Amino acid sequence: LHPERVQPFDRNRRGVLMGEGAAALVLEMPERAAARRTTVHAWLRSVGMSCDAYHVTAPQRHGIGRAMRDAHRRAGVAPEEIDLLMAHGTGTSLNDSTEALSIADVFGSHVEKMAITGLKSLTGHTSGASGLVGAVSAIECMNHGRIPPTVGLTEPIPEAERFRFVEGKAETAWPRVAQVNAFGFGGVNAVAILEKAA
Repeated sequence: LHPERVQPFDRNRRGVLMGEGAAALVLEMPERAAARRTTVHAWLRSVGMSCDAYHVTAPQRHGIGRAMRDAHRRAGVAPEEIDLLMAHGTGTSLNDSTEALSIADVFGSHVEKMAITGLKSLTGHTSGASGLVGAVSAIECMNHGRIPPTVGLTEPIPEAERFRFVEGKAETAWPRVAQVNAFGFGGVNAVAILEKAA
């Protein structure tokens, strides 16, 4: 636990700070949304999952990678098509380095192009809500053209030195396809792929 802040992917990170928050998404089949003439904010292209069942708190590189690849396969997208990555980024020693290695494995040189942000630097860790908070935030990024920064990131860890993090202040950009990473205790890994609706 860190007493003051979360610094995802920073060499000086000291742990997680719990936050408070909640989020909800309404999922509906396209034809029903069209029949209701409702506003569609984004398309959920896929959710990929894996479960390491290896350790209560230690993530596994290949398990995280498996969830990301599963999400890409189900969505029918290549890693290079992801414009925005909402990283899980807890600011903990094991999680950040393992997630960074997995991201590098899956995305290769694309880590230098796509926008990457660690939302927990702004919200703290909202525990079970963090995945949905990330999804709602990704949808807002796509629809409003603003990507929040990874606050407190001044010296990236070696595993993430090549990453194009959004740092310092919000970035103006219009991502079309976003990925949201959400990992939990016991090696439960979930990755969502979202696409801008219009």
